[in-house]
Amino acid sequence: MTQVKICGLREREHVRTAVEAGAHYLGFVFFAGSPRAVTPDQAAALADVVPPGIARVGLFVNPDDATLDQVLSTAPLDMIQLHGTEQPGRVSAIRARTGLPVMKAVGVSGPEDLSALTDYGLVADLLLVDAKPPKGAVLPGGNGLAFDWHLLSARRWLRPWFLAGGLTPQNVAEAIRLTRAPAVDVSSGVEAAPGIKDHDLRRKQGMAKHLFNLTPRIGTASPRSELTCGERGWYKNRSNLWRRQVGLNNCAVGLAGHTKPIHIFITVH
Repeated sequence: MTQVKICGLREREHVRTAVEAGAHYLGFVFFAGSPRAVTPDQAAALADVVPPGIARVGLFVNPDDATLDQVLSTAPLDMIQLHGTEQPGRVSAIRARTGLPVMKAVGVSGPEDLSALTDYGLVADLLLVDAKPPKGAVLPGGNGLAFDWHLLSARRWLRPWFLAGGLTPQNVAEAIRLTRAPAVDVSSGVEAAPGIKDHDLRRKQGMAKHLFNLTPRIGTASPRSELTCGERGWYKNRSNLWRRQVGLNNCAVGLAGHTKPIHIFITVH
């Protein structure tokens, strides 16, 4: 079961669409140089429509303490994503200061970049492996570039991790097959233009088939409490409508302090 993070959301409609499609993590960008950037107030409004059990991730690039404090005092986030040149010591400091799990992005273009995955794996809660941006690039990520996925095919991991970088409907299944990625991060791959998410995310990304692996509607009469991380099930509510249940036991979201099972309930139309 591959988990999915959709990053760079800027509109409530697109947040709802991503939730209905089955996303496990939603990313809000706090980097002014990005066309996907939002303000803390905008992020708070977006986070308000995210149901419990789906992680709200704030993406920062080399943030200082004042920036983190400003955003976190306004926008309710469950996780910090660092996508700049933050050193391991800074990652640890941010983790301690915010009390939130930290995902560290690591840019990869060749074998020489892989050692950083070990360095950051010792201090971050999760890793995000992205294509290293080309020299002179304005954005540290979300450039629609891929890298050689074979570099990760035999790797052993210290932490849960996400694959990112140029994932499209045409290549995402192959990327998962080659890397055995437990989770993927998509941004530009579900955009009609930079910063503008496609209105039909499920159609554009082929998510139901390639990413979310939706379970057939063979369910139970009530929600199940034993579902493990990413395991999906169906049940019928009191109105006799099918509803989808996703177990998050032992998922990365649990790092935010959730120690008991979390379930997501989404009405299926």
